Amino acid sequence: MNDRREIFGWTMYDWANSAFSTTVVTVFLGPYLSNIAQAAADANGMLYLFNVPIKYDSLFTYCVSASILLQVILLPILGAIADYSHLRKRMLMTFSTLGAVATLLLFFVTPGLHWVGALLFILANLSFGASIVFYNAYLPDVASPDQRDKVSSRGFALGYAGGGLLLLLNLILFSFRERLGLDSAMAARLSLASAGLWWLGFSLITFRTLRPRHAARQLPANESYLTIGFKQLRSTFRQISKFPETVRYLIAFLLYNDGIQTVIVVAAIFASIELGMDDQQLILVILMIQAVAFLGAFFLFPFLARRLGAKGAIVASLVVWSLVVIYAFAALDTQLQFWILGAVIALVLGGSQALSRSLFAQMIPKGREAEFFSFYEVSDRATSFLGPLLFGLANQIFGSLRYGILSLIILFVLGLALLLTVNVPRAIQEAENANLEEIPATA
Repeated sequence: MNDRREIFGWTMYDWANSAFSTTVVTVFLGPYLSNIAQAAADANGMLYLFNVPIKYDSLFTYCVSASILLQVILLPILGAIADYSHLRKRMLMTFSTLGAVATLLLFFVTPGLHWVGALLFILANLSFGASIVFYNAYLPDVASPDQRDKVSSRGFALGYAGGGLLLLLNLILFSFRERLGLDSAMAARLSLASAGLWWLGFSLITFRTLRPRHAARQLPANESYLTIGFKQLRSTFRQISKFPETVRYLIAFLLYNDGIQTVIVVAAIFASIELGMDDQQLILVILMIQAVAFLGAFFLFPFLARRLGAKGAIVASLVVWSLVVIYAFAALDTQLQFWILGAVIALVLGGSQALSRSLFAQMIPKGREAEFFSFYEVSDRATSFLGPLLFGLANQIFGSLRYGILSLIILFVLGLALLLTVNVPRAIQEAENANLEEIPATA
């Protein structure tokens, strides 16, 4: 524990996989997949999958939803398998490689292959979520409790740096595509492939430095990893009442994190419609946010965690998030103000997420890290509809995006109020004292 080389390797996985989030999910794949789907659509703009009509420009969002649904179903089982089998590193390597290769293969998705592109993205996003579970589960192993806030923050910081750097390089490629003799489609395909190559290449550093903590456990007779996964999961659910503080913290995280994710999603819509910002300006804001988020996660929040504790620092960040949505509702009128507000958001963005991860890592019973982090990851995905739904309803009822933004204060206030009731020392004690029953060794 606290080995500098292993910690560096662990944090580099954030650097490696964030290229997928920024280059593929945020910027390039949605427009590219929609364009080639439009070319294959009928006169009404419809594609047909088993006679089910799908609007061409909804294909990408449906793929996102399908991949998230698969994560909700599969990640807890995979986490349980990882904890029982002690194959956490091997599963991290498997799903990371699978996701990176699927991303790399997006280069070969050309007009007429939109369904192939959809399947590759679903596979890549599912693998991305699975790898994050096994990656997060390593945090209690590589860092002692007094170092976890700093290590988790460093990982998020490198993620923002790596994702932002590759996005910048791809935007430069896209800007100079004509001089290089490339059309827009080829530039987009090269950018997508670069994310897969980046993910695959830099994750090798993680694979070489992370150490397995236990010898692989053999399966009992007449069992498979799937049946063992279900048994382990049932065993944990039966004993979840032993961790009331951890459950309360997880619910608080779901509320306030949903507010954070919704602000990220709707900020571009607000800036475009309310402030008249074009796509190029929005991409520049994204790059600025990546850079400032690196500074916030790497320097500011480890400092705040030392002074206020991880919970105190998260509470401070939620106060800032609440003030941000109030300001956006009441006073945000110019593009310059949006840039300043984006910088403020960036400062608390990475730090609030990093400390949420490290604080949760303190509340996990030993030997169930992957399983509990699968709940952490899945619950985030499963409730990600709440914020957008709240925003959409408020916008529709009041006829203003500003009221949509203001409605998100509900998630921040409820999450903050519940977080304040979490007794962190008791949660840590509950995890340390947990004597979880082992699942049966035979069928």
